[in-house]
Amino acid sequence: MSRVANNPVTVPKGVDVTIDGSNVSVKGSKGTMGLSLVDGIGAQVADGVVSIQYDFDTHRAMAGTTRALLNNIVTGVSQGWEKKLVLNGVGYRAKATGNTVNLTVGLSHNVDYKVADGLSVETPSQTEIVIKGIDKQAVGQAAAEIRAFRPPEPYKGKGIRYADEYVRRKEAKKK
Repeated sequence: MSRVANNPVTVPKGVDVTIDGSNVSVKGSKGTMGLSLVDGIGAQVADGVVSIQYDFDTHRAMAGTTRALLNNIVTGVSQGWEKKLVLNGVGYRAKATGNTVNLTVGLSHNVDYKVADGLSVETPSQTEIVIKGIDKQAVGQAAAEIRAFRPPEPYKGKGIRYADEYVRRKEAKKK
């Protein structure tokens, strides 16, 4: 049985957590985010930590999820989240202009992907994409949608992959 909900969320300096009934608002240097708590789950702020209160019998499954979501929000407004993608293949390149990424990934046409509001995208080199934002879910979703245009294939390793992803290579067919 997991005990995630029993661990308190530490609030770093510069982050303000406000609890108003079932709404939690977190304000930090990067922005502001909110979370609605499920009925039966409460939160309490004391001495720079947020603890989750819940009825052990009926709401323990959502308590751990709520604690993890709250921790992600606190980390997002204080440090931010980022995902790095790497393009692997001859002629594969990316170029970011504003909130749009132009991808050349071996298709018959270039792909223009517009990232959601609140996210920023950079291309430090032609084969790297960095997506940044305060919402962990939105950053991961944008990275997954870009990766889906050309996922890595196991024979030559061509495609778009996460920077920390390992692509297991297969041996080619023998005659």
